[in-house]
Amino acid sequence: MPSRPLDVVFLSPGHHRAIYQGLAGTHAALEPPIWAGLLANAVRDQGYGVSLIDQEAEGMTVEQVALQAMELRPRLIAVVVYGQQPSASTQTMTAAQEVCARVRAGAYDGKVIVVGGHPSALPARTLEDTETDFVCQGEGLTTLLGLLQVGDLDDPASLRSVPGLWFREDGRSINATSAATIPESDLTRVLPGMAWDLLPMVAYRAHNWHCFDHLDRRRPYASIYTSLGCPYRCSFCCVNAPFGKPSLRLWSPEFVITELETLASVYGITNLKIADEMFVLNERHVSRLCDLIIERGYRFNIWAYARVDSVQDHLLERMKRAGINWLCLGIESKSRYVRDGVLKGRYGEQEIVDVVRRIKAAGIHVMGNYIFGLPDDDDTSMQETLDLALELNCEMANFYSAMAYPGSPLYALAVKEGWLLPEQWDHYSQHAYETLPLPTKHLAGGEVLSFRDWAWQQYFTNSGYLSMIRQKFGQRVVDHLHELTRITLPRRHAAPRQWELREDAHA
Repeated sequence: MPSRPLDVVFLSPGHHRAIYQGLAGTHAALEPPIWAGLLANAVRDQGYGVSLIDQEAEGMTVEQVALQAMELRPRLIAVVVYGQQPSASTQTMTAAQEVCARVRAGAYDGKVIVVGGHPSALPARTLEDTETDFVCQGEGLTTLLGLLQVGDLDDPASLRSVPGLWFREDGRSINATSAATIPESDLTRVLPGMAWDLLPMVAYRAHNWHCFDHLDRRRPYASIYTSLGCPYRCSFCCVNAPFGKPSLRLWSPEFVITELETLASVYGITNLKIADEMFVLNERHVSRLCDLIIERGYRFNIWAYARVDSVQDHLLERMKRAGINWLCLGIESKSRYVRDGVLKGRYGEQEIVDVVRRIKAAGIHVMGNYIFGLPDDDDTSMQETLDLALELNCEMANFYSAMAYPGSPLYALAVKEGWLLPEQWDHYSQHAYETLPLPTKHLAGGEVLSFRDWAWQQYFTNSGYLSMIRQKFGQRVVDHLHELTRITLPRRHAAPRQWELREDAHA
């Protein structure tokens, strides 16, 4: 117990069991809360007293995490609502609401603010349906620092000067000023890395596929940003909700390498996720960071995101030498017509096939991301996407159902058209019992969900895939995948149909 109240307790809520069902125990990754760590470190760097609680990593119930936060007697509790990828902010919102309600019911005389991607996308609604005093629209740091400088947190006149702050006044939701994003030139100074020392670093666990080479060594694990945002405008994506518009800002490689030095030397990290929404994009940034890693002889096992049209051959060998062993590609759909409908690149099928082959030839494994149920999808186009996935035979594949995540253009369209959306925020999880995807022009949401689950089983029980995995990683990983495919996810909204693969797709 500190001798004086802390200024801020940062709280990262989580509810893995509701979000992942049977996959929550050991199969899903458990990642450090990057934004909570960034904000905590930045606020601390300005001279304020901070603490950080990661509910999921600490294995706490709602009651336990709320009680611990209140016992620290901070002036402010900041509930940071982000997830392991941008869309996961929404599915975490239910846990955030539960924590806020428990704090409100307790003996706590400070204030609560909710920060994150989902609150930025729907600030007024978040303030309306969450038992919080404040909501932040934007990245969070400018708002938090402005709020900490206010002497009386009950004075509306003072609160109006805080950028990005939403609060209540006479029963109305008020937002007086917007918060500007941090300029790229100021990132290193203003957001000087993660508060690793405030996190339970021994708790974090890598994805199972990330460690196919060493399934028994998924810990320790860390994830970091080397950039913020994305310059693209895919209509299903909500990554830019906290930033206001598509953009890309980079920390300098020279700064990033200091973070990696801390992770390697202090915490013994080898398994590492570069969480940038678009890491393999800026050639100079990627090249310089890889060179710095190689020069220092770090032995990382890294995975990172890339786009089909952003992978450059001359960088692949350097990335592999730096320990980038996995690249995650947003392939989404075989149909260029379907991809064009959501503004997802103007490359064709042959370009997809070629880039996967080139990445594999460089010794880098591929995680292929596919989405079923985009607005123009029908039975045929979804089957063709699965056929493409089987043809590419990536070392790992994610199959998603299209969801209208708050902050994405697709959400605005869904609201405008009156499409049926999930009843509560954790139902936006891809793996939850209550998952309800969007309908397409041709299919109901439940039909899309059933196809997604069926396609997942087809891929991971396919003999060609399992043979490739056995050759690259050994029988132990094949046995692990057999165990994984025996886990079924109960689905309330599933609408089974007689899906059939062509005979040659099983070959």
